Amino acid sequence: MRIGELARLTDTPPRLLRYYEEQGLLTPRREANGYREYDESLVDRVLQIRGLLDAGLPTRIIKQILPCLDSPRKIHFADATPEMIATLECETERMERRIRCLTRNRDAVLEYLAAVKELA
Repeated sequence: MRIGELARLTDTPPRLLRYYEEQGLLTPRREANGYREYDESLVDRVLQIRGLLDAGLPTRIIKQILPCLDSPRKIHFADATPEMIATLECETERMERRIRCLTRNRDAVLEYLAAVKELA
């Protein structure tokens, strides 16, 4: 598929898809005319990248952990420095805090909705 279709399927601007390519997060094939050709599997990859970015991970870390998200999982330890491990541990804890906050907010909204529906 072309970049426009991938952009539509993932709700991601083409410019952002090209940025992911520059960062080494996506690797489309190139046709003879230079057009990018994206494999169907890259739809899931883009959604993974967006989710990790939304969770606050920087692209340099995403690039290192993306291979671990493939099926079957391929784990690479070549670049796992003590600093990287510490960063991942900090990021994991930060995501856990955010999940707890989002869960509390969701529960509050659900309670509010239930109360509003009772009155309706």
